[in-house]
Amino acid sequence: MKRILKFSTAFTAFLMYAGYAMAQDPAGPSEPLHQELKKQFIDGGPLFMTPIILCLVLGLAFCIERIIYLNLATTNIKILLLSVESALEEGGIEAAKEVCRNTRGPVASIFYQGLDRNDEGLDMVEKSIVSYGSVQMGQLETNLPWIGLFIALAPSLGFLGTVIGMVQAFNDIEKAGTMSPTVVAGGMKVALITTVTGLIVAIILQIFYNYIVSKIDGIVNSMENASISFVDILMKHNVKSK
Repeated sequence: MKRILKFSTAFTAFLMYAGYAMAQDPAGPSEPLHQELKKQFIDGGPLFMTPIILCLVLGLAFCIERIIYLNLATTNIKILLLSVESALEEGGIEAAKEVCRNTRGPVASIFYQGLDRNDEGLDMVEKSIVSYGSVQMGQLETNLPWIGLFIALAPSLGFLGTVIGMVQAFNDIEKAGTMSPTVVAGGMKVALITTVTGLIVAIILQIFYNYIVSKIDGIVNSMENASISFVDILMKHNVKSK
C-alpha cells in the first residue's frame, strides 16, 4: 500500500503540473516542476488546495489498488474449463478441486464451491454458485464508493474555495475603495485556481473509475458465462459416473 501511495503521489504531481503548464504556456514550462507546483499551490491557498490534492492522492491509490486486484482476478476461462473437465474425467471431483485451488481468481473460487457441494445435487451446486458469486462481486467492487466520494468531493472543495476567494476579493476591493483591474483580476485568479484544480482531480479520477467499472463488468460477465458452462460439465460428469 505504501508503494501505491508513493506512485499515486508522483503521478498526481506530474498530472497537475502538465495541466497547469498547458494552460499557461503552450510552448512549454519556464520553471522547474517543483517551483511551478509550489507557486500554484500557494496561489490557490493551502487551506483548500491541501484537501483537493489529498483527494487525488487517495483516489489514485484506491484506483491503482483496484486495477492491480482486478488484473490479478482475471482468468483465462477457456483454459480453466478445459482443465476442470480433464481433471473430472481423469481424477474425479477431488482432482478438479485441486485445479481450482491452484488457480487464482473469483471464477476458480466459484468452481471450487460448486464442486464442494456436488454430493448434495446440482440444485445445491447452482445455489452455491449464485451465493458465492454475489460474494465475489462484492469483493470486486471494494473501495469503489471511496473513489466516487473523492470524485464528488474534489470539485465541491474547489467551488467552496472559489466562493471564499471571491468574497475575499470583494473585501479587498472594499478596502481599496476602487474597482482597480489589478485588484479584481488578482483576486479572481487566486479564487479560480481551486476550481480548476478540483475539476482536474475529478476528471482524472472519473476516467479511472469508468475503466474500473468496465473491468468489473467484464469479469462478472465472464463469471456468469463460465458458471453456465461449468454446470453443464458437472452434469455430464455426474451422468457418466452413475
